[in-house]
Amino acid sequence: MAAVVEVEVGGGAAGERELDEVSGTQPETEGRGSEHARMHAKHRGHEAMHAEMVLILIATLVVAQLLLVQWKQRHPRSYNMVTLFQMWVVPLYFTVKLHWWRFLVIWILFSAVTAFVTFRATRKPLVQTTPRLVYKWFLLIYKISYATGIVGYMAVMFTLFGLNLLFKIKPEDAMDFGISLLFYGLYYGVLERDFAEMCADYMASTIGFYSESGMPTKHLSDSVCAVCGQQIFVDVSEEGIIENTYRLSCNHVFHEFCIRGWCIVGKKQTCPYCKEKVDLKRMFSNPWERPHVMYGQLLDWLRYLVAWQPVIIGLVQGINYILGLE
Repeated sequence: MAAVVEVEVGGGAAGERELDEVSGTQPETEGRGSEHARMHAKHRGHEAMHAEMVLILIATLVVAQLLLVQWKQRHPRSYNMVTLFQMWVVPLYFTVKLHWWRFLVIWILFSAVTAFVTFRATRKPLVQTTPRLVYKWFLLIYKISYATGIVGYMAVMFTLFGLNLLFKIKPEDAMDFGISLLFYGLYYGVLERDFAEMCADYMASTIGFYSESGMPTKHLSDSVCAVCGQQIFVDVSEEGIIENTYRLSCNHVFHEFCIRGWCIVGKKQTCPYCKEKVDLKRMFSNPWERPHVMYGQLLDWLRYLVAWQPVIIGLVQGINYILGLE
């Protein structure tokens, strides 16, 4: 009997503990339910306010886009400088705020080398070896960013199709890896092209065969490359050992590396001397080279997304705050 009584008493204690646990979870459930009810009560009847906020967002996006297009067309130099500054600084703010130290280290290294190259490109008189140095550096960053973006995109797609499980990699780890590489490639690809465009303008204007507005200050001979200002020793019809000579449809000749750097890296689609439009399809007849042109166009589109989208969203939030919209 004593044993039976002990068992019953023990069972009663366990039952009391279970009852206590159930009763302890009930207030939590009730608390979450009441909080959810308060949230619904707070936003009940706010459909008109939410519609107004959506209209403000759409109107701000449209107006901002129109203003940016007009600014770019009327004052392209100031637009490019402000956009480049925002592209360079805005991610730095989020990096420090979110403690992304790996990105910060890469950003500092890139900024240091790019600052040195930009300093060399803007000096007068221009050292003869500077144009090649500038185009080599930015072409290197362009290729690295292109490869990094491709690898990141493939990692994301493999994760979506579940191929990461073949390597026993967790989906969240694989997706984080792919998105990080994709961000690195696209961000530094955009920065590289903007800095390269600025350096290309400075160098070409300093050499004298190119003027952003107006006629060039020097006459271009057939034996001089207008991009770097150096002599051309290989004829157009000859096969060069290091590089070939390329002739545009306007009959002006350039070093092949120079004109490719001018068009791909420097984002120029006109002749550096006479400003006649360059036929990129004829220049990049190799199908393996055409993705570089499409990648450059993608980077131009992403510039607006990275540089101006945070500013527009912040402006929308400011308008909502002033109007008392939540």
